[in-house]
Amino acid sequence: MPILDNLISPIAGLIDKIIPDPKARDAAKLELLKLEGSQELDTVRTQLTAIVAEANSTDPWTSRARPSFLYVMYAIILWAIPMGLIGAAQPGTAKAIGDAMNMYLRGIPDSLWTLFGTGYLGYTAARTITAVKAAK
Repeated sequence: MPILDNLISPIAGLIDKIIPDPKARDAAKLELLKLEGSQELDTVRTQLTAIVAEANSTDPWTSRARPSFLYVMYAIILWAIPMGLIGAAQPGTAKAIGDAMNMYLRGIPDSLWTLFGTGYLGYTAARTITAVKAAK
């Protein structure tokens, strides 16, 4: 099963890097080996195949959709740093900025949020189905 070895080896390498405690690391690797023949590993493999197919797509909208969405989320999270500095220097201004952002986001109709969520999830599902069919 070379595909399985190709999947387990990198995950085991990640476990080595992110889990400092040797006992916890060994337990995580043991769980990974237990997954080896299970349906869960097949699910992970399918998900990774879909992600790789998306990334390798020649369509620029397809290959950039997920990273672009993540960059927007990162920007929103990183916005907390200047907001924290503004809050430390001028709490009233920071509160006004936060209130204005909340009012703006609440002003977007629920139907538009629903459309965005449905479209994004539908797009992701369609890409996954396409990748799974291509992998067979």
